[in-house]
Amino acid sequence: STCEVENIRDSESEESEEENPADMNMICIFSRRFQLSVPKLASGRRVVQELLTDLLQVSHDLFSDSSFLVLEPAIGVGSAYEGWSPQKEDVVYCMFVPLKPPRGYVFHLEPDTMWEMPQICRRVRVELVCTCAGKQPDQKMLCFLHDSVEELKNNQAASLLHTLCTGLYLDGEKIALWFQTFVISAWSVLPQSRQYRMKVLPSCRSCKMKLMKASGRTLYVKMIFCVQLGNSDIFLSSQPTEAKYPPGTTWLESFAVAEAKFFRRVSMQAPPHSCHLKCLRLCARLLEGSDLPIYALKTTVMHLLTLIPLSEWQHRYLMMRVDDIMRYLRCCLEEKRLKHFFLGNEDMPEEISLPPAFQEAQPLNLFQHLAQDPAAQTKALKEFDKL
Repeated sequence: STCEVENIRDSESEESEEENPADMNMICIFSRRFQLSVPKLASGRRVVQELLTDLLQVSHDLFSDSSFLVLEPAIGVGSAYEGWSPQKEDVVYCMFVPLKPPRGYVFHLEPDTMWEMPQICRRVRVELVCTCAGKQPDQKMLCFLHDSVEELKNNQAASLLHTLCTGLYLDGEKIALWFQTFVISAWSVLPQSRQYRMKVLPSCRSCKMKLMKASGRTLYVKMIFCVQLGNSDIFLSSQPTEAKYPPGTTWLESFAVAEAKFFRRVSMQAPPHSCHLKCLRLCARLLEGSDLPIYALKTTVMHLLTLIPLSEWQHRYLMMRVDDIMRYLRCCLEEKRLKHFFLGNEDMPEEISLPPAFQEAQPLNLFQHLAQDPAAQTKALKEFDKL
């Protein structure tokens, strides 16, 4: 498309080894005005990762022999883990906590067509399976299918279907409430409790924590529950969209893990002092207060990182790359078309694991709403030009 070709600069014109004084002066101005430097996120990520590791270990010790969910190692996602958080302070460290069925249960993922969402909706049906075969005589675990109700009532906790499900389906709201209660009760045994005061913040679909240190340092942690789609980097997330608030049994497909993996790959392959994260942070700051979603900007940068060689994201090209990003984004607004990065993208890096259906899918237009509403497109273009 014209967005992918005509607005990408000819790389041969950028091969000058000398830095342009005017560009460097402009970079200094942006640095002062927009805090161009990427915030120091690594120390916060380490604290949060250690906290989640310890918290999930306590969960495993308490619930490994029960019918509660199995909590897998947490995965850092979002801008704080990708390294470009646009927030000047109060950065939120977002963690995906994958859920696995306990012994005696299986998950079946079913489409949920009741809700019109930008993402595909699914429900997670929980099914009982027989655990009689292979059970050792000294094992206390009973079979929910074949042991009597009286035996089950007297010898072990209630069925997962009766605690964290609504009907036959896993309920994200019930899971969030259960986990919040668990965090409050488990906090005193965690080593982090000796350094931080902790407060669980209100949330219906996730577990949000505020960690406060005596020195005044504050960390915000958000744990989102998810179910992996096969063996891919796509997960079903308990987090709802801002526009709609479906029932707790509706789970939305999320690309957050694949996005974090993509940015890790770029950081490993990019030259030292690559400017791609600074570009993303700067452009995100420029878009503050506008109606243009940050996800559209992030998608634009991901496309350009596959179109422009990583060698041309060195720091001396920062202003050129920022210009490319903003031109590409405006072109997409004009054409009312911005392709989803992970659906039908022939340039997808091999390291990203997607279900076959995603690889073969038709590209999803993130600006479809502008194609359907000319007034909205006109407003978006005017707003963008002001920026």
